[in-house]
Amino acid sequence: MILVSSCLAGFQVRYNGSHCLDHKISKLIEGNKAIPICPELLGGFSTPREPAEIIGGNGDDVLDGKAKVVEKSGRDVTEMYLKGAYATLKKAKEAHAEVVVLKEYSPSCGSAMIYNGEFKSKKIIGNGVTTALLKRNGIQVISEEQLFL
Repeated sequence: MILVSSCLAGFQVRYNGSHCLDHKISKLIEGNKAIPICPELLGGFSTPREPAEIIGGNGDDVLDGKAKVVEKSGRDVTEMYLKGAYATLKKAKEAHAEVVVLKEYSPSCGSAMIYNGEFKSKKIIGNGVTTALLKRNGIQVISEEQLFL
């Protein structure tokens, strides 16, 4: 089984209430080969919500307590991102997920690049919080940009 970011499946769960429908992902869902998941919603966020970025590092640094996830207004939402990451890990294990396809650039889901924490649309190399946790637990994570069917 494959887990996929809900926003890539066409669900309007992104921070701004939009989606990022990827037709390859929708075909996987339709064929019962993938399960949609949203770490932010599992962490307790609603839609829409304020944009957030990792400050002081990347998802691995958040897991290690060296960085935090902060909304644009300055509110620390690290605990909600951690809660969502651990809930996603639990669901991945329950589904025996072979691979997880997550939305690139997200502070939860980025698997190659994330925003740098300045809220200026600058990207850096790094994993989001959920991606970092899944990888630490031996689960393969790729972005929609790496999905080839």
